[in-house]
Amino acid sequence: MTEATEAKGGTIASINVSRKKGQIKTPVSSVELVAGEGLEGDAHRGFGHRQVSLLMKESIEVQKRKLGDSPSIDLGPGAFAENLTTEGLDLGSVIVGDELLVGGRVRLRVTQIGKECHARCAVYHLTGDCIMPALGIFCEVVEGGTVKVGDAIGRR
Repeated sequence: MTEATEAKGGTIASINVSRKKGQIKTPVSSVELVAGEGLEGDAHRGFGHRQVSLLMKESIEVQKRKLGDSPSIDLGPGAFAENLTTEGLDLGSVIVGDELLVGGRVRLRVTQIGKECHARCAVYHLTGDCIMPALGIFCEVVEGGTVKVGDAIGRR
């Protein structure tokens, strides 16, 4: 991690993919992010301006404590269908247009904060609540490359 990234960033705690939209995602150790498209092997690849979704691990932990034993699944990375689970980076402070640098080479541009859910998806029904509409960050891939768990992530 570079000194600049340490000062204003965190790490990738988990990388999560799924073959179908609206499902809990499965953690993988690394993934290729394709410029203008998103994650290889993920159902949201090529999904307009929401190519990659991010959520803070800290937000998942808060939700886990809030819901207690009520969810029918273990709440962890990927449970809210986010692609990249971050740790140590305050995603609540990013704004649309900010650029994030992952692993010193992959560039993401924030395109949307939160989302509107028209219907309760499988994630909501499995977890008992979904925090992506309020806390999810969506990005487009400006410059692609391989991302691995443990890579640094920070503002550019």
